[in-house]
Amino acid sequence: MRIDWISLRWAATLSIAVGLLAACKQKPSAPPPQVPEVGVVAVQPQTVPVTIELPGRTSAYLVAEVRARVDGIVQSREFKEGSEVKAGQLLYKIDPAYYSAQLDNAKAGLMKAQANLIAANAQIARYKKLIKAHAISRQDYDNAVATHAQAKAEVAAGKALVKTAQINLDYTSVVSPISGRIGKSFVTKGAYVQANQATLLAIVQKFDPIYVDVAQASTELLRLRRELAQSEQKTSDNTVKASLTLEDGTRYPLQGKLQFSDITVDPTTGTIGLRALFANPKQELLPGMFVRAHLEEGVNQTLTVPQVGVTHDAKGQPVALIVDAENKVTPRTLVTVRTFKDQWLVASGLQAGDKVIVEGLQKVQPGMTVKAVPAAVANNPTTIKKASAPDTTSGTEV
Repeated sequence: MRIDWISLRWAATLSIAVGLLAACKQKPSAPPPQVPEVGVVAVQPQTVPVTIELPGRTSAYLVAEVRARVDGIVQSREFKEGSEVKAGQLLYKIDPAYYSAQLDNAKAGLMKAQANLIAANAQIARYKKLIKAHAISRQDYDNAVATHAQAKAEVAAGKALVKTAQINLDYTSVVSPISGRIGKSFVTKGAYVQANQATLLAIVQKFDPIYVDVAQASTELLRLRRELAQSEQKTSDNTVKASLTLEDGTRYPLQGKLQFSDITVDPTTGTIGLRALFANPKQELLPGMFVRAHLEEGVNQTLTVPQVGVTHDAKGQPVALIVDAENKVTPRTLVTVRTFKDQWLVASGLQAGDKVIVEGLQKVQPGMTVKAVPAAVANNPTTIKKASAPDTTSGTEV
């Protein structure tokens, strides 16, 4: 029997083609959809200081302008510019010759008045005896009494002139009225100074301690007072703590306290002046420096959420995405108060225990089912754990 090899070859080829066609028509099974994983933070009430940050400038605790109080030529300057001086230390010497002569003249006039008083005392003593014996007239006795009173007045006037002359002579030695650091000298040896023009000689300033003057908007003051009314804890002595950030961004190591708040609002700026006092033993703070003051009056318990977990919608309202009990993504519109460190303080929109998504926000949409895991931000040391001094790295703290 003869085999038809050609027919067998075509039959085999056709069988392979049919098998391949059947394989192409068979659809592969799709993998099950994966649930996206997101990092969440469970929001809880935190202890947050009631704090306000304000720009300000330093000013000296004491400022004394050393001025001429008598006319004359400056004979010498007895200090080094920029040095520390003590109260009563000699700063300038003005030519005392004229005032020394005035003092001598006043003393001579006093001696003359005292001599006249001695004579008037002797005369009145004699006239007292004579008037009793009716040896002189009443008019003579009255004249003697008047002469005696006039002599006493001349002595008093003479003493006053001596005192005035002595004061003017003392003013030729110009001394520092306070202890502090003296600046540059505005006059040199040989300069003529005048009392009626109150010639400025130098300025002495004391800046340990030192003041920090700031201006606070009246609207911010009202907000701060509302927060303080709700504050659960205040300082034991009702003082307001203060800290400083210097011009270069570094923190001043010493803490100060608020001294006073002005009683009126500046109508041109709508601000109220505040003044804080800081110790300045190393004189790191100089008058006129720009600083940022942080005033802390109490602490509050409030909900906080990391800033990375808050976005804004088309209307500009802050929004957070939370994972609900069914592991679905739900948006929440928030009402925020302010920032503290890396957190938003939330007035409403969240409840304690809500799981706010802070990692993987770009992978989810509202309504999606997700797998929630604790976020790494929860272990971030900058997250608020207790009341502490405000972080100056955030310029949004108010």
